[in-house]
Amino acid sequence: MKQQKGFTLIELIVVIVILGILAATALPKFFDLKSDAASAAVQGVAGGISSGNSINYAVRSLHAGSGVAVADCSAGSSLIEGGLPANYSIAASGVAAGVTTSGCVLTGPANDGSKTATFTVTGIN
Repeated sequence: MKQQKGFTLIELIVVIVILGILAATALPKFFDLKSDAASAAVQGVAGGISSGNSINYAVRSLHAGSGVAVADCSAGSSLIEGGLPANYSIAASGVAAGVTTSGCVLTGPANDGSKTATFTVTGIN
């Protein structure tokens, strides 16, 4: 008598159903990747501005003629190399000399959902 090898139709259908259930539960996560990426991009730019501010404050403290004077959050656009990326904006808010504020708000492009992030700026003349 000859033995047959292989899967039955029922086994194949069960595997397909399980794969369908897994795909249906994982699919919604992939739809929101664009939103997550837009948030991460805005947070990255905000982090770059905060970092540039720290370097600018140190340089300007040592040599008054170097660096950029910071009296407003919008000065953050000049604290990163190449300036602020296209379609990003910074809400204007004054910063006193020698005072550090973390309330500066950066807004990303409208076509990416206008994501926002905060960054830190230290005022210096």
